[in-house]
Amino acid sequence: MSDCTETLRELEPYLDGELADEVRHHVHHHLDSCPDCQQAFEFHLELKEAIRRKCSEEALPESLVSRLEVCLTEDFDGDGVIGNGP
Repeated sequence: MSDCTETLRELEPYLDGELADEVRHHVHHHLDSCPDCQQAFEFHLELKEAIRRKCSEEALPESLVSRLEVCLTEDFDGDGVIGNGP
C-alpha cells in the first residue's frame, strides 16, 4: 500500500488503532516517505484532538451529531437512527 489514495483512506482507522498490523505498518511507512500524506495525517490528528477537547467540555448540538452520524454512518446518540431519520 504505497499509494497515497489508499493511505489517505486508512488515516482514520490508523489514528483510531483499528488497522491490522500489516496495514498499519504500510501506512506508517508511507507516511514516513510522503510529505503530502504526512501533512494530511497531521491535519487529521489535530482535528481529532480539537474535536475531543471541545466535546469533552460540553454536549454537541443535536444537529451536529446528526450530520456526523450521516457522514460516519454510526448511531452516536444511541437512538437507533443514523442522522435525523424520517
